[in-house]
Amino acid sequence: MKKYSYIIGLILIGFSASVKANSAFENVQQPQFKKDTFNIVTFGAKGDCFFLNTQAINQAIDKCQQKGGGVVMVPSGIWLTGPLKLKSNVNLHVSRGATLLFTKDFNEYKLVKTNWEGIPQMRNQSPISAENAVNIAITGNGIIDGNGDAWRMVKKDKLNPSQWKRLIERGGVLSEDKKTWYPSEKSLKGTQYNNPGAIKNEKTDLFYDSVKDFLRPNMILFTSCKNVLLQGVTFQNSAAWCLHPLMCENLTVKNIIVKNPFYAQNGDGIDVESCKNVWIENSVFDVGDDALCMKSGRDAEGRKRNTPTENVTIKGCTVYASHGGFVIGSEMSGGVKNVKVSNCTFIGTDIGLRFKTTRGRGGVVENIDIKDIYMKDIVGEAILFDMYYAAKDPIPLAGEKRELPKVEMKPVDETTPAFKNFNISNVYCNGAEKAIFVRGLPEKHIENIRFNNIKIHAKQGIDIQEASSLFFNNVTVYSEETNPVVDITNSDKINFNHLEYTNQAENLFRVSGERNAGINISNTDTSKSKEKLKLEFGALESAVKIN
Repeated sequence: MKKYSYIIGLILIGFSASVKANSAFENVQQPQFKKDTFNIVTFGAKGDCFFLNTQAINQAIDKCQQKGGGVVMVPSGIWLTGPLKLKSNVNLHVSRGATLLFTKDFNEYKLVKTNWEGIPQMRNQSPISAENAVNIAITGNGIIDGNGDAWRMVKKDKLNPSQWKRLIERGGVLSEDKKTWYPSEKSLKGTQYNNPGAIKNEKTDLFYDSVKDFLRPNMILFTSCKNVLLQGVTFQNSAAWCLHPLMCENLTVKNIIVKNPFYAQNGDGIDVESCKNVWIENSVFDVGDDALCMKSGRDAEGRKRNTPTENVTIKGCTVYASHGGFVIGSEMSGGVKNVKVSNCTFIGTDIGLRFKTTRGRGGVVENIDIKDIYMKDIVGEAILFDMYYAAKDPIPLAGEKRELPKVEMKPVDETTPAFKNFNISNVYCNGAEKAIFVRGLPEKHIENIRFNNIKIHAKQGIDIQEASSLFFNNVTVYSEETNPVVDITNSDKINFNHLEYTNQAENLFRVSGERNAGINISNTDTSKSKEKLKLEFGALESAVKIN
């Protein structure tokens, strides 16, 4: 015990020094812990990868809390366990060489009332959860593995033939069209219902049990907690979302790694939902869905909660495979505001900066400042704003056909979402399908977005639809397709100052639609394009001014 107390003392001294060194963590209160150490071995745990340690580890956590808090030590070894509940004033420390491995036995996970994609749901109990806790942490240099491959469905088109063959040989069942593998009949049955986990009076315990395997848990779920720290640990192989802080305050995430297979359905990295005062830095994400994602509830439930995600700082993070590097939405019905993102690198993500919503959400996303972003090999758009999100992967699978949304004007009410007041600067991208895509609603434009010092090499250029007050200053787009370089549809107050583009472009600007106005182009050499302006579908020459 003394040995481990000494070790943890050194860790906490280092942590205290780190806090002092990072006094710029504005408004983010750090958790504090006693030095007392509770080694899980003392409570009967065995790190042999076979013994089920659920009871021993939970006992260590309970005893630590009862004694006023401290550190629960997970030493080197492979520690098989079921769900764990973290308590106030407890730091779960996963040592280097330790793997906390969650069991594949679904019976160990109870069905509980929780939250999924912004609405109340029945789900399987999360591997690690906490509720209404104060001063909690998961630290160390070890690994937490959710054994998510036991839970997840897999699409055939995302694997090569050899991988698909091995997956089928594991057992499980196939969908009727043989294109999706499910780990069990209960998992497949869940697809027969619209939102089977939704909590409704007419649903019985028997019903929920019949689709239990479909109701995959988020791996780390902290609900209504204060002063939370995640530091140093590798979080991997989650059944659904990996890290899900929900309605938390004072969240610090430092030097972690989050890993999920690229094909992982709903394999998000971190989903910060309706949280206040958040700091995320120097962390690496390589996941199957969105990486750094801000949310705040879905539709009516999110608006009823009315708790935005606010006061967020993200810096120095790296994202590899993901649907989006930094993402807001689509569940943003409670709003997202006051977010700063800087000095991040996205390599091989489907989309770089991804902002998504749809009619019905409501909510306002505003005051977002993004700078010093470096991207390479982006599969889709480097920067995307889209108010027609359709709950599909951003990149269509081979042979998949998608129809364009029907464009129609609808009334503005509480269900109408809004994106406004973004500053995006110093963004560099080497390789993307499209440089910038902005698509608002006819009744609610995306508005007041400032792009400053942007340089992107992409197949396609800039596409603007239903937007107002967009400012492009010192933007360079070298695109392979140049007919047009910039496509503008039914937008107003669109300003370009010093636009650089591919020499000998076929068409520099194409403006379409009767609702364009106030498009201004200045300090731009239009002589490098064969055709500087094309007007289509009722667009008027008076809508565009080239200085």
